[in-house]
Amino acid sequence: MSDSVLVHYEVKGKVALLTLDDPPANTYTHEMMRQLDEGIIKARFDESVEVIVITGAGEKFFCAGANIGMLSEADPEWKYCFCLHANETLNRLEHTPKLVIAALNGHTVGGGLEIAMAADIRIARRDAGKVGLPEVALGVLPGTGGTQRLVRLVGKPVAIQMMAEGTTFGFDEAHAHGLVNEIYDHDDRDAFVDAVLEYANGFTTPSKATKAVGLIKRSVQTGAELPFELALALERELQAQLFASDDAKEGLNAYVEKRKAEFTGS
Repeated sequence: MSDSVLVHYEVKGKVALLTLDDPPANTYTHEMMRQLDEGIIKARFDESVEVIVITGAGEKFFCAGANIGMLSEADPEWKYCFCLHANETLNRLEHTPKLVIAALNGHTVGGGLEIAMAADIRIARRDAGKVGLPEVALGVLPGTGGTQRLVRLVGKPVAIQMMAEGTTFGFDEAHAHGLVNEIYDHDDRDAFVDAVLEYANGFTTPSKATKAVGLIKRSVQTGAELPFELALALERELQAQLFASDDAKEGLNAYVEKRKAEFTGS
């Protein structure tokens, strides 16, 4: 494994900031994906971290997907294992019971969009780049969860059209399709990331019950893939965990006492 730092891990207050950094386009290799995996696990186990933000280094790219040079030189068996590990990494991100926000500072295409779609909320910097899944131009499909996550976000007809055409489009169109939750007006990348971090901090204690936020995420991310009755059963079990929490007691008491709740995340 390379000694280069391809994913920077920083804790800003109660938010873990993971920055993809491999100029010029932050394309990911197996080494980068392994470092992203390690960062996700570190943030998951860090009790001081309540929200995760993922962004790209530089002004132009969030991530342009997998490194094509690397893939062109690898044999099919290695590429299969590479895609399998990438799938496992993004599943770990999606399964982590902490809110994940993707800060799209620039172009977010191919595997970069696949990373972003594994986040819970996507915020883009206006006019900073394009999004799309253009893998068909390479004779392959979006193989890091792209075909499955895109259809769940935009529906079958639009997803098939986007991937079969392989076109890229701006953040405004991505917002119209529901691929992007919000667009921020910041010409400067650092100011944009700071604004996303400020937004992310709004989901931390003491203002938010972070355990409830995390289990809302888990109920949706897992429940949406289950038959309705099983999803309701999952929802009830997660609610039972919350009813037994200190934060639920605090939230209910604060409401009755007409005061602002002070949550601890427990």
